[in-house]
Amino acid sequence: MEWLYVVLIISSSVLHLSKSQNTITATNSITSNQTIISAGSTFALGFFSPGNSTGSYLGISFNTIPKQTVIWVANRASPVPKGSPSILTLSEDGNLVVLSGKELVWTSNVSDINSTDAVLLDNGNLVLRHGKDELWHSFDHPTDTFLADMKFSSNRNGQQMCLKSWVDDENPLPGIFSLGIDPVHHQVYIWKGGERYWRSNVYATNLTFDSGFIGDGSWFGNRVMDTGFPGYISYVIKDDEDYVLYDISTNSMSTRFTLVPGGQIELQVWMKTTWNVVWQSPRATCDFYGYCGPFTICCKTNESIPACKCMTGFQPKSQNEWSAGNWTGGCVRIKALSCDTGDVFSVYEGVKLPDHAVSIGKISLSDCESGCFSNCSCTAYAYENVTNELTIICLNWFRELVDTSSDDFTLHNLYVRFLDKIHANNFTHKRKFRNKVAVTVAIVSVGMLLISIFERIRRELLGYDSMSTSIGDAHNSIELVSFSLRSVLEATGSFSVENKLGEGGFGSVYKGSLPGNREVAVKRLSARSSQGREEFMNELRIIAKLQHKNLVRLLGCCVEEDEKILLYEYMPNRSLDKFLFDPSESVNLDWSKRFNIIEGVAQGLLYLHKYSRLRVIHRDLKASNVLLDQMMTPKISDFGLARIFGMNQTQDKTNRVVGTYGYMAPEYALHGRFSEKSDVFSFGVLLLEIVTGKRSTSNYIEGFLTILEWAWKRWMEGRGLELIDPLIRGTCSNADQQAVKCINVGLLCIQEIMSDRPTMSEVVVMLINENATVPSPKKPAFTLNRSAPASSRFSNNEVTVTNLGPR
Repeated sequence: MEWLYVVLIISSSVLHLSKSQNTITATNSITSNQTIISAGSTFALGFFSPGNSTGSYLGISFNTIPKQTVIWVANRASPVPKGSPSILTLSEDGNLVVLSGKELVWTSNVSDINSTDAVLLDNGNLVLRHGKDELWHSFDHPTDTFLADMKFSSNRNGQQMCLKSWVDDENPLPGIFSLGIDPVHHQVYIWKGGERYWRSNVYATNLTFDSGFIGDGSWFGNRVMDTGFPGYISYVIKDDEDYVLYDISTNSMSTRFTLVPGGQIELQVWMKTTWNVVWQSPRATCDFYGYCGPFTICCKTNESIPACKCMTGFQPKSQNEWSAGNWTGGCVRIKALSCDTGDVFSVYEGVKLPDHAVSIGKISLSDCESGCFSNCSCTAYAYENVTNELTIICLNWFRELVDTSSDDFTLHNLYVRFLDKIHANNFTHKRKFRNKVAVTVAIVSVGMLLISIFERIRRELLGYDSMSTSIGDAHNSIELVSFSLRSVLEATGSFSVENKLGEGGFGSVYKGSLPGNREVAVKRLSARSSQGREEFMNELRIIAKLQHKNLVRLLGCCVEEDEKILLYEYMPNRSLDKFLFDPSESVNLDWSKRFNIIEGVAQGLLYLHKYSRLRVIHRDLKASNVLLDQMMTPKISDFGLARIFGMNQTQDKTNRVVGTYGYMAPEYALHGRFSEKSDVFSFGVLLLEIVTGKRSTSNYIEGFLTILEWAWKRWMEGRGLELIDPLIRGTCSNADQQAVKCINVGLLCIQEIMSDRPTMSEVVVMLINENATVPSPKKPAFTLNRSAPASSRFSNNEVTVTNLGPR
């Protein structure tokens, strides 16, 4: 009967924990069949296994709701194997820990503590305490849910708080969507991987919305139908952090903000038998980030056809794409700004303000207007009243206006700068400070001459000047910013060693800082460079006409004395090869980041081949020519070797073969023939590098001469999983399956016969469509034996092998 006595003791313990106890102490732990309940019975803490999951998780859920609704998960990235004993307890050092047998699965990870206990509060917060001191809060480490009483901050204990969606409704592993606060521009973002997916309105001042229900104040920039919901939400700006709070005036209903697996942030209210969604975003097309491209207004009214409109003074960047309903390229200026006569502002009432706002601070309305006008780099301004019409928070924009939409039920007006010398007087918003005193023609002429001279001096001091650079035919002229050599020297510290980012066969790249603390990458071509004037002008001609989120942006150039210099947007995470092939850095490239890079590069190539106004063959795609921005978004760079194709042209031939060994397609390396399919080949090699973590130019991989031969042999032996980089193999539920699919696509891209390779359109579909059919690959082209002299292989062609460093 001893066993019955033990069972009764355990059952009594479980019953006691479930009904009354809300704390964890040094002598009181919970196992897989136990829970603790908050004092008011609102929330429960215990282990759970959602759906068909093979793992067990420690989580907090609503206790009184029949449908299990989890609001926090401790070990979401490290489930306890189903059937393995699991326990939540206090460790010897005072931390909360989850153990699977004797293996540590999760810890609260607080330093220098002892003599602690933990309590589950009735607002859903699990708190680790030492006496009256609260050492750790689950609210500071949210998963996918934001609750009332939670302070969602941009800087909590030195770290940015972030919501992360579940993979799906039955899998709490971190998904691809995340939500956080941007304290620089005072707004809330949803990211899909490393890409912006949605953002809230801009809040330059502390705002509290309490108009009867959450959402009416448009915290998230969307109107919500009045459900009579008794709550409010506030966005608060402090010196060291921005944070969001929400509260309800009644305890009679259960509510939550949740970032769902599909990427929407939803306000959900429990009503009798189900969770009702009373508000969500993104929902309409204009809610998605940058849906219409730069310098556009995305119109939300059903009567607006098309949904995207160019701002006044702008026209579609590509009329063909615009007419076909592809608005992602956005609009460009019809006329360049004069920075004086003819510059006016058009007003857009009631809009969601563009991204990248810069707060000028509290000034008068007239100073806000005149300050933007007097700064030639200022493209738009807006303001928010602080106390009265005389004191405002002034906002300026100094770059493309992105993600602007109308019909947002906001009080914001946006003033956009453009040039209209003929019709300037027809616009309602004019420069209030324009001198209207009539003067003689002679005086006006002299005055304009002086203004022109002073303006030239001012712009020279700032270090740039707008010019039209003619390249090739006259109709191919482009508008490009020309920087003076003096301004480039000032920006780079006279090309100081401290500012040097890298070096290659072309010369060196330096980090520079322009006026306004704008960071740039400065590419200085060496006099000894294999790239001469032809490549330099080719890059200017091509990249200045291209604009895509996965292509590096050219900001300007400097051609002075013997210098040939290009200035690009600065990529803080350098080139992909620095992450991929450096053991100390590659650990930071999880599968999610790698797949986002693969997809981004594919989208960039697809744009070059099909959707840009120039049809471009890159000819030198490789890991060192893929740059990574702050969000690890990939951007294809170095167009010095690129070629433009006619719309009906399929291939071309050259007697001068240029590129990088290991990435060149066989028909190009042997016969000088290049086409879209030669870029596809290079992409396939790059894809295999990203999945395997091995460099294509490595000497002998497991006895094979090249990565292509190695990958093909392993694939044919049914050992595709062995090709996956051990750092990412088996790290999440779908990583291996997705990685094997990418290997299949990569092998299709490197097939020996050019016509067998897919187009980039087909590649993108296979990568992003889970239901797309991926055919079996044929034998790839193995690169030429390294021991063979180049002259014997390329007797009729000139071969240029570029340096593996970034260009």
